[in-house]
Amino acid sequence: MGDSLGKVFRITTWGESHGPSVGVVVEGCPAGVPLTEEDVQTELDRRRPGQSRITTQRKEGDRVRFLSGVFEGKTLGTALAMMVENTDQRSGDYDEMAEVFRPSHADYTYQAKYGHRDWRGGGRSSARETVGRVAGGALAKKLLSTYFGIETLAWVSQVHTLRTSIPPAKVTLEAVEANPVRCPDPVMAPQMLETIEQARKSGDSVGGVISAVVRGCPPGLGEPVFDKLTADLAKALMSIPATRGVEFGLGFQAAEMTGLDHNDPFVLKDGRVATASNRSGGIQGGISNGENILLRVAFKPTATLMVPQKTLNTKGEAVDMKGKGRHDPCVLPRAVPVVEAMIHLVLADHALRAALNRDPGGLAARLKG
Repeated sequence: MGDSLGKVFRITTWGESHGPSVGVVVEGCPAGVPLTEEDVQTELDRRRPGQSRITTQRKEGDRVRFLSGVFEGKTLGTALAMMVENTDQRSGDYDEMAEVFRPSHADYTYQAKYGHRDWRGGGRSSARETVGRVAGGALAKKLLSTYFGIETLAWVSQVHTLRTSIPPAKVTLEAVEANPVRCPDPVMAPQMLETIEQARKSGDSVGGVISAVVRGCPPGLGEPVFDKLTADLAKALMSIPATRGVEFGLGFQAAEMTGLDHNDPFVLKDGRVATASNRSGGIQGGISNGENILLRVAFKPTATLMVPQKTLNTKGEAVDMKGKGRHDPCVLPRAVPVVEAMIHLVLADHALRAALNRDPGGLAARLKG
């Protein structure tokens, strides 16, 4: 039940961290969307492990294979299945985890819920599952950019207590990808890198914040009342492993402001309705207003530590344990494409829902044209 996301553009991810493969099935994508394996591979390469010394050294090529739904470089409109093989599992690193509940992991909660769990690398709760999200998100990205003119860009804006103040309007993909931290600030990025490296060397970990901007989003995306764009984006983003909070626009800062300070006055810009400011972050009443969508996602420190911690085993006995295996001392750099993917998936779903609600025939003609 909990493996699927979306109503019109819908994905279902599958696979475990140390199973034979992971992947995604996408339903509801219109026929005729241009898509190649390389389109998907580009995004998976940004997510894959082993990119630098501050990411897990698990060596996965993460080569995607189309199993269905694409022919002659275009989607067929039928279920589209994508698969990535797991080739560098070291399940032996996790033998101890079969009988021990790791602090702040999903070991105990999965055991409590199901009574049986895959303890190899966390199984379904592992961030390895996000391969399917990124693959599905690559298709959503292609749909949005090709037919709706919507583009999303995410970046690391905070690591531990280090923050960048670069405004979203000045962030570029080139600047984000210029360093392994994926922070577009050339001054703060080296400091963030050093902080992550220090945490890695000491066996510890650090968290931080990923910011994102959606450019070119038209007004009118979002559904009342429970499918507000903010609600669906928050749900999608909070489903990413290690997330702890999502805020839009000024977010929690709004709690310290007055209405006069926070409101975004409406004005005319180039003959269209716009807002003079964007404190709402591009969404009002749960529906996009045509301004850039601005959001931030908070991530906790990685739970696996390479230092001894006290915990319990499956018999309820107190034990000491130390992390094994290969883990990210900070999830943020590899989480950037995952955040983008989740935003793309939600926006693709809402863009298709809006188009179908207004003009079903027009949507078909638009995609064919």
